[in-house]
Formats: sequence, structure tokens, C-alpha cells
Amino acid sequence: MLLGGARSGKSSEAERRLTLLADDALYVATGGRREGDAEWAERVRRHRERRPASWETVESTDVASVLRDATRPVLVDCLTLWLTAMMDEVGAWDDAAWAGGGQRALAERFDELEDAWRAVRVPVLAVSNEVGLGIVPESAGVRRFRDEQGRLNQRIAAASESVVLMVAGIAVTVR
Repeated sequence: MLLGGARSGKSSEAERRLTLLADDALYVATGGRREGDAEWAERVRRHRERRPASWETVESTDVASVLRDATRPVLVDCLTLWLTAMMDEVGAWDDAAWAGGGQRALAERFDELEDAWRAVRVPVLAVSNEVGLGIVPESAGVRRFRDEQGRLNQRIAAASESVVLMVAGIAVTVR
């Protein structure tokens, strides 16, 4: 697991590490498409250009299924965008929806991902943002996101053989 802040070098480091594992790898892009967002499209283009042509790219938020079916090394980039999609699906941004079952539904998705992570039989790398080092967000929805990102990171880190924190492009081994 590679954690870090925005522009810390976590994706580049994960890609570098994956190239050491295999020529034929699976890259799982969880970010989706954002119609009309030119800056997002440019980010996606730069990521695609960095990847070796021999890697297969799958754009999906069904990471658990990908891990269950994996037969070659996998890079999941990133768990933060996966979490955003899951929170969208369960209505987690709305306090009433969160209290009315969204929290339970998100916990089930966490369980499914963690179970698949623990059961996978090929090397897997995941990129995730460390979002808990900053100020306390003003809105309840954003605080909820920050808290759930921390919970997700803890679960996947506990299930991982190694954890690396990227700081200013430098990989710092946590475990």
C-alpha cells in the first residue's frame, strides 16, 4: 500500500514498483470519467502515457471482483477515488441517507474489498491518499469522507505486507 498526499509521487512510485514485478500487469483505474473536465482528462492522459503498453487497464470501481479474478500483478489507483464512488452510491454525502443505511452499506463494501484483498494470490499494490493530516473540514459530508478514508486506509494497511508513505517524492517505509 502506498499512501501520500496530493502530488506526493505515490502513483509514480507504485507504477515503478509494479514494473519490477511484471511486464504483464493489470492496472485498475477507479477514477472514472468526468465529462467536460479538461484538467481531469489531462491527468488521466498523463497517467496512461506513463504506463507500459504491455499493461492492461481496467476502469472499474468493482475492485473486489478484479482482485478475486486476478491472475497477474495488479495496481489499484486509487482507493480514494474508489471511496468517493462508493460514497456516491450509498448516498453518504446526505446526513439522512447516511443514517438511514448508507453507513451500513459502505461498511459492507469495505468488508468486501478487505476480504478480496486478503484472499488475492498475486501481488497487489494500491495507491491511496492520506487525508487526515490537515485541518478539520467545515462540512459534515467532507468530515465523513475524511474519516471513512482513514478507516479504509487502516483496514487495507492492516491487510498489507508493506505500507509506504510518500513524502515529497520520497518513499518512507512505514511497514
